[in-house]
Amino acid sequence: MSASTPAHLHKCTDITIVPGKTTIHFTITDKVGALDECLAAIKAMNISLTRIESRPSKTSEFDYEFFVDFDAATSEQVLQVSKSLEALSKQVHVVGTGADIPDSTPWFPRKMVDLDTFADKVLEMGEELDADHPGAKDAVYRARRSEITKIAKTYKTGQPIPHVEYTAVEKETWATVFNKLITMFPNYACREHQYVFPLLIQNCGYGPDNIPQLDGVSKFLKDCTGFTLRPVMGLLTSRDFLNGLAFRVFHSTQYIRHHSKPLYTPEPDVCHELLGHVPLFANPDFADFSQEIGLASLGASDDDIERLATIYWFTVEFGICRQGDQLRAYGAGLLSSFGELEYCLSDKPEVRPFEPSKVAQQKYPITEYQPVYFVAESFKDAQMRVREFANSLSRPFSVRYNAYTESIEILDSKEKVLRYAQSIKTDMLTLVDALGKLA
Repeated sequence: MSASTPAHLHKCTDITIVPGKTTIHFTITDKVGALDECLAAIKAMNISLTRIESRPSKTSEFDYEFFVDFDAATSEQVLQVSKSLEALSKQVHVVGTGADIPDSTPWFPRKMVDLDTFADKVLEMGEELDADHPGAKDAVYRARRSEITKIAKTYKTGQPIPHVEYTAVEKETWATVFNKLITMFPNYACREHQYVFPLLIQNCGYGPDNIPQLDGVSKFLKDCTGFTLRPVMGLLTSRDFLNGLAFRVFHSTQYIRHHSKPLYTPEPDVCHELLGHVPLFANPDFADFSQEIGLASLGASDDDIERLATIYWFTVEFGICRQGDQLRAYGAGLLSSFGELEYCLSDKPEVRPFEPSKVAQQKYPITEYQPVYFVAESFKDAQMRVREFANSLSRPFSVRYNAYTESIEILDSKEKVLRYAQSIKTDMLTLVDALGKLA
């Protein structure tokens, strides 16, 4: 395999090919009729495709990658299709053969490098601003946003996150936000956020006169919980964003809100990410909880993605928790919003216990304060509740994240489950040994 080929793709000579559901990946140069030629070659063999998916290539801006699924009658048929495509395309690989995942399952990343395909799949914002955005008519600001978003568009897994040399105006905007929020955190933020924030000041350059760099912050999080940051151009789809959490990856913007309204932003910016989200990702229980939502999103139906995104909204973005006899904020949307941070803990909104099945059905506004908030008893309790909720979803297989290979394993066979059980057994022996020594 070449260095640019994801590790879960295999040439047809690298694996034992068996009949059944088969996925073949191939790359073609963007030219008129190229795809038609490939599909015609497959059709000539009397093969009906059950799925076809395309993505821009990660290695060339002029190439496109295609994934096609079909039910192979024999192993020879898979070889024939592969050889036929090899004559018409650049790279041909058999991704999987046999009953890997059901035909109806949406594609999801299996290796960390697969997240590179999300780079330019943003819904809005980024370098393109809505008409009501404070910076929409500011040509200088728009050009600056475009400059910064290019970093995210070209970033690849494993690279250091490029630094952004922020301007004096941008630093002044950050200082306004920073100085206002740090006066509120002691009275409103959860204890986990308050514990980590001084560590960010000490280790990552947090302060009123400096906007921290994502690369340094990402390394700090990696040491704490294994979470990392990845630059993003703008808002991702709910599916792509949640899929990233399964790998303990948080997609973060690097641009900052418009200086004309430093206390307002219509979309996530670097203030929201670094002041709201980052401190909690350094907490092990919160990191586990966030990854739980991400793992549940892999291969989930569109309806289930909407439910999981709603749970994410009312927790990671707008969650409050019970600590002793007080309620505290832990959602980044609250911790980066002066007005709503105070409002959410007042007697004005309705407060309900965190029950994922009910949370998933709750409607919410995106341009005003939330009328309803849900209270988590702890991050670990919230994680267990989300896991129970995920078990009720329609996905016909289970997954686990392998931290050693930074990949997703589908537990769809007896052999895989036994191998997983053996790793758990080893961990249990270590636990028993540690308890014995403590005793």
